[in-house]
Amino acid sequence: MADLLEIADELYALPLAEFTPARDARAKELKGTPLAAQVKALRKPSTAAWVVDLLVRREAAQVDQVLSVGVALREAQEAMSAGELRALTRQRRQVTAAVTTQARRIAADEGLRVTEAVAEQVEATLTAAMVDAECGRAVRSGLLVSALRTTGIEPMDADDLASAVAVPAALGFSATPRAAPRPGPPDLHLVPDPDRAAKAIAAADERLAAAQEEYDAARATHDDSSGEVERLSARSLQLEAETDELRRRLADLEEQAEALEEELAEAEEVRDGTAAELRTAAAERDAAQAARDRLD
Repeated sequence: MADLLEIADELYALPLAEFTPARDARAKELKGTPLAAQVKALRKPSTAAWVVDLLVRREAAQVDQVLSVGVALREAQEAMSAGELRALTRQRRQVTAAVTTQARRIAADEGLRVTEAVAEQVEATLTAAMVDAECGRAVRSGLLVSALRTTGIEPMDADDLASAVAVPAALGFSATPRAAPRPGPPDLHLVPDPDRAAKAIAAADERLAAAQEEYDAARATHDDSSGEVERLSARSLQLEAETDELRRRLADLEEQAEALEEELAEAEEVRDGTAAELRTAAAERDAAQAARDRLD
């Protein structure tokens, strides 16, 4: 009997719309075994996670190369200057952007249009895989259920990473490469499908759920960015107020310095005048002393 990882590897390789019915059918097949509940508990991947899982299976060699580049960059950045690190960041973005474009194309071949919001999550996941070794292991498993995001400054939280994969044992597992299915010969016979309406409704529900998921993700991203804008705006106003106060303080100090300059000039004039008087008085005193000495 296949173990949980093998079953998960098969299920997460399916088209996104087929995941839930295939998972439920497999759990039903395993009814009465310990695996049944575990398979039933497998979560449907988010759109972005499914795109990354698809990329890992379709382009395993390229993903391995990206992860290898990530290892080399992490080792190299320890000895880099600030300017070199900026160049490194630009190169990493170019790599992840190019691979994200390829992932969107592969998803399109599977009939899924990847929105900009989902593409942003895909690129963030690939970036996380390059800057964080554990995120790289999660991506390589092909069993992601949610997108990854990390700055690379601190490792991704272990609990968050564990919740981003289908099963804890996914870390260290490598997804089985799968080639894109080749189209078969055209079906020349039109056979009425009695379940056509039900399938159409199910497909519409799947599409609605995917669209809602993308909307929720885009909304969360927007709310986060709006909160950051508000925080930075408040800080900007605070700094502007502090700057105005410093300008006023500087103007007051400049006025005080000018007044002090004038007082100093006047004091110097008085000093110079008293110095002359002091010299005159000293001369008169010396003359009077000399006259007094002559009388003796």
